[in-house]
Amino acid sequence: MPPIVHCVRHAQGVHNLKVENHVIHDPLLTDLGNEQCRKLRDAFPRHAQVNLVTASPLRRTIYTAIQSFQPVFNAHSDMKMILLPDAQETSDVPCDTGSDPAVLRKEMEANHVPVDMEYVHDGWNNKEGKYAPTTQAIKNRARAVRRWLKARPEKEIVLVTHGGFLHYFTEDWEESSKYQGTGWLNTEYRTYTFSEEEHRDDLEGYQLDGDNATLVETIESRERRDKSGPMADRDHQRVLYKLGTQGWDDQGLQLSTAEREAAQVTEGKEVGGSKM
Repeated sequence: MPPIVHCVRHAQGVHNLKVENHVIHDPLLTDLGNEQCRKLRDAFPRHAQVNLVTASPLRRTIYTAIQSFQPVFNAHSDMKMILLPDAQETSDVPCDTGSDPAVLRKEMEANHVPVDMEYVHDGWNNKEGKYAPTTQAIKNRARAVRRWLKARPEKEIVLVTHGGFLHYFTEDWEESSKYQGTGWLNTEYRTYTFSEEEHRDDLEGYQLDGDNATLVETIESRERRDKSGPMADRDHQRVLYKLGTQGWDDQGLQLSTAEREAAQVTEGKEVGGSKM
């Protein structure tokens, strides 16, 4: 039976404070971000059921995962967090660009963070090829992560990743422009199961070479964030997808680095004293 997946957006990073900070390469968490991790750690009810923690290889997602799910690592002394380059953020701006593998490995060892870097190869952070900031490339790697998770033997898995990527990964585009490039709050978690129905096309109608590995948010998860009823079906999501990507265009977020620098990019909504 496919696993349950708890999806988490990283805690507040330095780049979240203001648009000008997007030039910071692979930024760390803020003090507020570290506090958000502690709050998630204390509030998350299923540490004992989680068998695997995975994360994007950017520093803010790694440190969110190790702090927020420390009880999981404490309970499994041999557990390592699996880092998934396919789960990195969508854009090619410096704040969404990861560190070189050797640099990242040295930092993780120095800070005693138990990570499995098998998939973190040279060039994962070049934002080219499969990691390019293009819609097709992002859709492909989001589907690759879904398929990889669906095939895992664990029963409950955590994935800590990014606000923009989460919409491609979950294929839930409801309120995707509520904040800057996302509808997810920092350290918000939502819980998904894999659909029993096998889909062979994406939200744009393009045929796939295999199962889409479609995710469905649980009713309990939706109720936790004050949403009534089930997640919108795929036909509705097709409409929301077009609206969502247009909303990102309007925010100046579906652009290359050069185009973003020339555009008037709006700052995110303020929530709890920080820009989202």
